[in-house]
Amino acid sequence: MIKGLAHVCLSAEDLAAAEAFYAGTLGFRKLFEFTRTGKVVGFYFEISEGSYIEIFRQDGLDPDASCPIRHFCLEVSGMDALRGRLLSAGHAVSAKKLGRDGSWQCWITDPSGTRIEFHEYTPESAQHNPRTCILD
Repeated sequence: MIKGLAHVCLSAEDLAAAEAFYAGTLGFRKLFEFTRTGKVVGFYFEISEGSYIEIFRQDGLDPDASCPIRHFCLEVSGMDALRGRLLSAGHAVSAKKLGRDGSWQCWITDPSGTRIEFHEYTPESAQHNPRTCILD
């Protein structure tokens, strides 16, 4: 069911510096941006085909942004079956929802408190059809 690591999500105090490092220095392609109330609050960089880094601005508005690594994400197929298996094993797992990037997602927390996102791409996913994802 699990196909691989989809992305790692990082927090950054300085988005311009993060973009310069990941796109300029490391050469990752900026695939799309996230905006909130018309302002860029994050980026999605392609490392290689199917591997990504997601970066969001670290500020006081998002309690999850206080940790440099916010979560990791696993690409899956058969989201409903995976959720059922996790629930049957007694784990608390979030409802399946369609994210602003057009991909299905659900969330769980590991025993150490690390957040894990499960991600199932759709034909409309921004990862395959790059566009700005508005978070308003």
